[in-house]
Amino acid sequence: MSSQTPYKVLCVCLGNICRSPTAEVILQHFCDEHQLNVTVDSAGTSNYHPNAAPDARSQKHARQRGYDLSMLRARQIKLQDFIEFDLILAMDHENLSDIHALHHVALKTYGDIQVKAQVYLMSEHDQDYPKQALPDPYYGGNSGFERVLDQCESSSLAWALQLKQQLGRR
Repeated sequence: MSSQTPYKVLCVCLGNICRSPTAEVILQHFCDEHQLNVTVDSAGTSNYHPNAAPDARSQKHARQRGYDLSMLRARQIKLQDFIEFDLILAMDHENLSDIHALHHVALKTYGDIQVKAQVYLMSEHDQDYPKQALPDPYYGGNSGFERVLDQCESSSLAWALQLKQQLGRR
């Protein structure tokens, strides 16, 4: 991989309208802040909200912290993502399990030479929320959306530092 080619990260939750778009924007922010050649995208394991904008409550709470989710649109994860992305981050354990199952299908379909994505939990390296699921705020109140932001900021900073170390060795 050339140093000009960005390292690609995909953040994944269930519907791609609350947690993963929030994680996408916040992780991109921290990668940019650390001057990393990283691009971040997001998707859902389900196809519940195709091409929908992020949940209005997610947008509102994110905007209050200076993050803009308005241009994002929901999509479902696809097998091709395991070839195109270097890292896939699941927001919770159930989605992690679903992504691992898809990863297995991608390996059978494309082979281990083409499939480059590594799959982890968003909070894999997070000291404040170690390997904790990012709770889905969809059916809850304001505190759930604030928790998503808190945990996304903490986990994204941890990943940015991890990637800085990892990408510096390439």
